[in-house]
Amino acid sequence: MSVTGPRLQPTIFERSKPGRGGGKIPHAPKDALSRIPAEQRRATPPGLPELNEPEVVRHYVNLSQLNHAVDTGFYPLGSCTMKWNPKLNEWAARLPGFAGLHPLTPDAAAQGTLQLLWELEQILCEVSGMCAVTLQPAAGAHGELTGILMIRAYHAARGDIGRIEVVVPDSAHGTNPATATMAGLRTVSVPTAADGGVDLDAFRRVLGPQTAAIMITNPSTLGLFETRIGELLEAVHAIGALAYMDGANLNAILGRFKPGEAGFDVMHINTHKTFSTPHGGGGPGAGPVGVGDALVPYLPSPRVLRTTDGTFRLERPDERPTSIGRLRSFVGSSGVLVRAYAYLRAHGASGLQEVTDDAVLAANYLKSRLAASGKFDIPFAGICKHEFIASAATLKRRTGVRTLDVAKRLLDHGFHAPTIYFPLTVDEAMLIEPTETESLETLDAFADALIAIAVEAETQPELVTGAPHSAAVRRPDEAGAARNPNLRWRPPVGEFTPCPD
Repeated sequence: MSVTGPRLQPTIFERSKPGRGGGKIPHAPKDALSRIPAEQRRATPPGLPELNEPEVVRHYVNLSQLNHAVDTGFYPLGSCTMKWNPKLNEWAARLPGFAGLHPLTPDAAAQGTLQLLWELEQILCEVSGMCAVTLQPAAGAHGELTGILMIRAYHAARGDIGRIEVVVPDSAHGTNPATATMAGLRTVSVPTAADGGVDLDAFRRVLGPQTAAIMITNPSTLGLFETRIGELLEAVHAIGALAYMDGANLNAILGRFKPGEAGFDVMHINTHKTFSTPHGGGGPGAGPVGVGDALVPYLPSPRVLRTTDGTFRLERPDERPTSIGRLRSFVGSSGVLVRAYAYLRAHGASGLQEVTDDAVLAANYLKSRLAASGKFDIPFAGICKHEFIASAATLKRRTGVRTLDVAKRLLDHGFHAPTIYFPLTVDEAMLIEPTETESLETLDAFADALIAIAVEAETQPELVTGAPHSAAVRRPDEAGAARNPNLRWRPPVGEFTPCPD
């Protein structure tokens, strides 16, 4: 039972009763329908549920309590950075001057927002070591596409149209090859060396006049900083290609490593992961992209410009003909960008370094605890960055308990699961990221839970393979739901409840 009744309740449509609700909404004028052209009127009512206000509130509160949330528990999702974010930044994003600003407001009446966006670009340039930044992309993958489209435009402007390949290490994010394909380029995969870095010899073998760029995630999805990054970038630039860095793991290197200064030509920054917007479930997000000198002419338009008199304006249409154009409506996800600005200004340079130090310390502490327990495999020894890989491969061979079982059993212990079965190059992988925001007590409790589950697997494996035991929904067919999504409720018909499509 929850505070609002049984955990699994009827849908809002099933709870609907004719005549309930709607009393607070003024009735439409008697001639309202006659003002609407006949061909635009509904043939039947829209079928909206009818409930009173308390029923609606309790329904949605109950739904919210079925989910694990960062406000109620720890998210150790590797490569996703689901961390606690300051509520003060939520307040800033909701200030009427930002939240209520119409996107078509003239520049002269939007000076506060334009100044914030311009200043945010300058801060992100300093953080990344890049020369210029666009705030347009709506997410990391959108930022990747932005970067690759600029790279493609760069080569086309030089008449170098034979560059059709993008080299992607197998430790990169899965969106990287998808991005290259969407941009009309071909992906070439490079394997991982025994130490978890890029296989340098294999990397050099695939480079040539057909190479447009490399896309590398650094730190990688193995939780490791690429120690051979200087050699990789030197090899790329020697053959006339450009280097793209996936910045999804930026909170592991803030204030300690600037990709632009290291030689990267372009990178995206997940402000929703690194700088303060809670994300998940499809949004909200923002993926600003920073570039070096070579790609500045191709940045999306419009950019926010500062004029000689200190005011701010947006670029005019066709003011920069070399631009790859507009990537989305207006200038970006403004609410997300306000949160990022507030976060960055609150932390300052020393605070951002502390973010990195705490993230790295937390990950290595958890990694050392699991390694010392001997219950899980740790494929890569040594110092990790903000995340690390543990594997249940040996546990599976001994007990039959898989990584999926461990993840489900964690729910009974009050924890969300880490990222599982990713990266694909590690058998029975768990990619664990504690982030910089969790306390020592939380880290210890999570490590204790994982170790306890491993003990259960050895003594009572059915307890783990049958988990979760406390969740309202236990083991749905996740693959079937993903392949055949059915998100529309229909009233029961005959013996079917609900009826199938």
